[in-house]
Amino acid sequence: MQTRIMIVDDHPIVREGYVHLIARRKDLQTCAQAGSKAEAIQQISENTPDLVIVDISLTDGSGLELIKDIKAQFPGIKILAVSMHDESLFAERSIRAGALGFVNKQQAPEQLIKAIDQVIQGKVYLSPEVTERMICRSIGSDNYSDQSPIESLSDRELEVFEQIGNGETTRQIANKLNLSSKTIETYRENIKHKLNLGNATELTRHAIQWVLENE
Repeated sequence: MQTRIMIVDDHPIVREGYVHLIARRKDLQTCAQAGSKAEAIQQISENTPDLVIVDISLTDGSGLELIKDIKAQFPGIKILAVSMHDESLFAERSIRAGALGFVNKQQAPEQLIKAIDQVIQGKVYLSPEVTERMICRSIGSDNYSDQSPIESLSDRELEVFEQIGNGETTRQIANKLNLSSKTIETYRENIKHKLNLGNATELTRHAIQWVLENE
């Protein structure tokens, strides 16, 4: 019996790459694809996948929020998060959101298949470095006590920060996230405070630099 896999990524070429990789295995099958959060929920309803691969960065919002939505609406579906972003920042967030694994897109293709196998079995898949980091934090070890300011941002603040770095205005971010402009302004103020930034210009510059470094 084949495991049904759905791919959520806003880059069609990346999705096709996953399809070809998955097709190498006779016990795996790509049953659906989606390029946005809204499309993903619809496709899940129509195709009932066993596993959903979710890119953390989507054009219409955060993959982290999508993971939370999937777990709330389809609790039986397993989720594997993927991203080009720093795994030290997004791996733990993905697990907290409801994913069972995280794979950095810069890793070898074989790692994705290994992660799929592990997540299908209901096991957590993380790199050894992230696993050690999470264990050290749970036991209060000082090995990873130097947390970057970015890590202090909440999932929603990080999402707004990334949108700022992508050149989105407050109104555009509000429309995209279905929030009020006032709420987005509150998030902006919180981000400036946490990152010790003096004004909107510094915030924008810092956000753009972060996005460029993580592309």
